[in-house]
Amino acid sequence: MKNPTPRILSLFAALIAAAIVVLAEYVTSVSLFFEKNWISMLVVFFITFTATFIIFNYLLEHFIYRKIKLIYKTINTYKDSKSKALEKVDLSADIIGNVSKEVTEWQKNRTDEITELKKMETFRKEFLGNVSHELKTPIFSIQGYLHTLLEGGIDDPEVNVNYLNRAAAAVERLCLIVDDLEAISKLESGEMVLDQRTFDVHDLVHEVFDSLELRANERKIKLEIKEGSDRAFFVYADKERIRQVLVNLVVNSIKYGKDNGRTFIGFYDMDAHILVEVTDNGIGIDPIHLSRLFERFYRVDKSRSREQGGTGLGLSIVKHILEAHKQSINVRSTYGIGTTFTFTLKKAN
Repeated sequence: MKNPTPRILSLFAALIAAAIVVLAEYVTSVSLFFEKNWISMLVVFFITFTATFIIFNYLLEHFIYRKIKLIYKTINTYKDSKSKALEKVDLSADIIGNVSKEVTEWQKNRTDEITELKKMETFRKEFLGNVSHELKTPIFSIQGYLHTLLEGGIDDPEVNVNYLNRAAAAVERLCLIVDDLEAISKLESGEMVLDQRTFDVHDLVHEVFDSLELRANERKIKLEIKEGSDRAFFVYADKERIRQVLVNLVVNSIKYGKDNGRTFIGFYDMDAHILVEVTDNGIGIDPIHLSRLFERFYRVDKSRSREQGGTGLGLSIVKHILEAHKQSINVRSTYGIGTTFTFTLKKAN
């Protein structure tokens, strides 16, 4: 029988025990209390059945099923410590089947949890290594410049101003890294309060283009609005934070774009949202990097990234800002052809 309860198991055990005793009584023609007849056999059967049922049921419930029930309750209580429904478990239910299911599920969850913890540990170690490396570079530069000045360079007019300017630039980079890390921390913890209001994201893009025009001209990169998108698109968001998102994405397209290239921004009405698309025809990104692109300090080309400046936190900040708006960002890219970032913003009512 499938999934028997303690009572059913005891019933079958009692029936088998009583049948064996009666059969032995019949074969040997021995009875301690009655003469050999059907009535004595029925009495023996009844006494044996009752005694066996009581003993077997007691043993099953108190020494086996109640132990299993305890495991069952422990697993479920671990899953939901606030559940009061688990205070009493029905022994008539499929305890063994449920325990098997719960243990299998528990094992899977623990395996998944351990795997995730290992990933987090790897990420933590890598992150600490990256932070250390990013901070050491400007700190060692400042240290070198100051030591040179202290050892006599301060008296050389051709050295002192030059080295002080370099040290100041290194301090500025250090401040940028700290500010960006602080911004990410506040976004993750929810400390940074968004000042959401209605504004035209199309106008905001023009403002961003104007502020980055000189930088784009150095690479002869054209900043343009996609055809069909040159009109008002009103969204409800934190304008300054979205400006930060757009600046980061456009600056990236300039850094990794091709000379005489182009960067387009387009808008698409998606019912309750406006989809913003930032596209360039730059060097593109190898597919192996796409899944980690928004990690802190992750750089596709470390040497070139540092030559281009920046803290390595820009895309991570972009992701956190959009997540704070309960929106998401995606990237698609073809190596050697170009990259497209897309994100959504809530449409203004």
